[in-house]
Amino acid sequence: MVNRRKNKDLLQLLAVFVGIVALNFISGFAFHRIDFTKEKRFTISPVTVNILQNLKKPVKISVFLEGEFPSGFKRLQRATKDLLTDYKAYAGNNIKFEFINPLDGKNPQQQEEVYNELGAKGIEPTNLSVKTESGLSQKVIFPAAMVSFNGEQIPVRLLQNRMGLSPDEVLNNSIQNLEYAFSSAIKKVSSGGKPRVGFTEGHGELSDLQLQDAMKALADGYEAGRINLTDITASGLQKLKVMVIAKPQTAFTEPEKYKIDQFLMAGGKIIWAIDQVNADLDSMRSTKREEQLAFQKKLNLDDQLFTYGIRINYDLVGDMNCAQIPVNVGSVGGQPQLQLVPWLFYPIIMPVSPHPMVKNLDGIKTEFINTIDTIAVANVRHNVLLSTSPFNRELQAPTIISLKMIEDTPDPKLFQSAPKAVCVLSEGIFKSNFLTQAIPAGADLGTQKLQKSTFTKMLVFSDGDVFKSQVSGTDGSVFPLGYDRFSQQTYANKTFLLNAVDYLTDDSGLIALRGKELKLRLLDKGKLVAEKFKWQLINTLIPLILMLLFGIFQHLYRKRKYAY
Repeated sequence: MVNRRKNKDLLQLLAVFVGIVALNFISGFAFHRIDFTKEKRFTISPVTVNILQNLKKPVKISVFLEGEFPSGFKRLQRATKDLLTDYKAYAGNNIKFEFINPLDGKNPQQQEEVYNELGAKGIEPTNLSVKTESGLSQKVIFPAAMVSFNGEQIPVRLLQNRMGLSPDEVLNNSIQNLEYAFSSAIKKVSSGGKPRVGFTEGHGELSDLQLQDAMKALADGYEAGRINLTDITASGLQKLKVMVIAKPQTAFTEPEKYKIDQFLMAGGKIIWAIDQVNADLDSMRSTKREEQLAFQKKLNLDDQLFTYGIRINYDLVGDMNCAQIPVNVGSVGGQPQLQLVPWLFYPIIMPVSPHPMVKNLDGIKTEFINTIDTIAVANVRHNVLLSTSPFNRELQAPTIISLKMIEDTPDPKLFQSAPKAVCVLSEGIFKSNFLTQAIPAGADLGTQKLQKSTFTKMLVFSDGDVFKSQVSGTDGSVFPLGYDRFSQQTYANKTFLLNAVDYLTDDSGLIALRGKELKLRLLDKGKLVAEKFKWQLINTLIPLILMLLFGIFQHLYRKRKYAY
């Protein structure tokens, strides 16, 4: 009897051992996980899986998050490592990653070289205050990664800062953006040819200098350059993926409008960044009275935009949520004294839309912005992405604007209005603006005139300066896009441009990953204090009671089982 039971126990133990070995063997060839979280935070999207499984050569990822960090950055480090481990499970040897500290073992001179080298690649350092035994110490880290493939490199920013958010919320946003950031970079670096992005010229658009950082930022994943609508051919339009019209000053001709129209009809994507009112701060300062007549521009685009369902109004928006400009408030020892003051015509647009193009973005700096109306058009859907704050006021052009306005404290009663749309995404099948018109002379592209588009997208922003970098007046150096040299604050203009182009060119649905949301489930601190003793009692007594009950049950079970 005893030997029989003993043999049975040995067989059961052997079966469990064989089962474990078999399970480990099978798991080496197949990867699967069950995600019980509500938002599926540990589940890789099918889009990412497809990208990883279609890699032909190894992709190397260098993450600059190695070393001792505060708990928040350790969480970001751990989340990044977990994600890349999952990537490797799907891609096998085609994903290789490492965590390094680029400053480790380097002297001050070598560290300066590292700053310059990484800065040239688009990776900026972040200063941290770290608690030590002697107090707080400053530490420089690089919350970023570099994705390399076949000699090409794309930087990935891991930390998603945003004004007004707590450190926990910033880290949470950063973690939920990791999959999109890495998957997008891997797709761009491994896809071969880069899509072309063309900035129009010939109508007083932003100069090469003003667009320098915008095109540099796009160069990692796109082939960015200038195009002239007068000279471009049908072949040139076919090679173009996105057309950007950034702050034109003079009118477009009918042949140029026809080429824009047919580009859209053929499925091309367009970003319109247009000012409808002529206003400029530098021109205002150059006059003795420091004022300017803000008048309507004549760009000859109203009818075309109206056909597509968009109307940019001839007005200016003053917003109490605005950037600051330097103003001379006096002179000491012959030196002008500059002071930063709010300038109502430089609104800071805070994204509130859940759309992946603008979700979790920081504020976007604008200059002399107009309002946008949408018109219902069959088969086209309009989505307002960006709006002013509720504390805004419209001024109809023409109107006089003056720097002396800063001397008057704005009356809040005059700045209470519904938010005004300033950026609209239009998607669908557009009707041609030249549907009932003949092809303009000199505009024949040698192809049949398209009367309606395939499904396509266009983005309309009623500010031509949104993609403009500030240029130093002393040495002509170009500041990064979104950086305000006066307040020394960086806005999200560059990230917005990259997201916009990514969204317009994305046919795989990858941009939808930016909509992934991980909710912060924080403890109710008030309830925690009020019910502290109750939960301490529960956490202390319940485990002891359970152990006692388990011991009694085990004793009774063994007594009954082995009783003769």
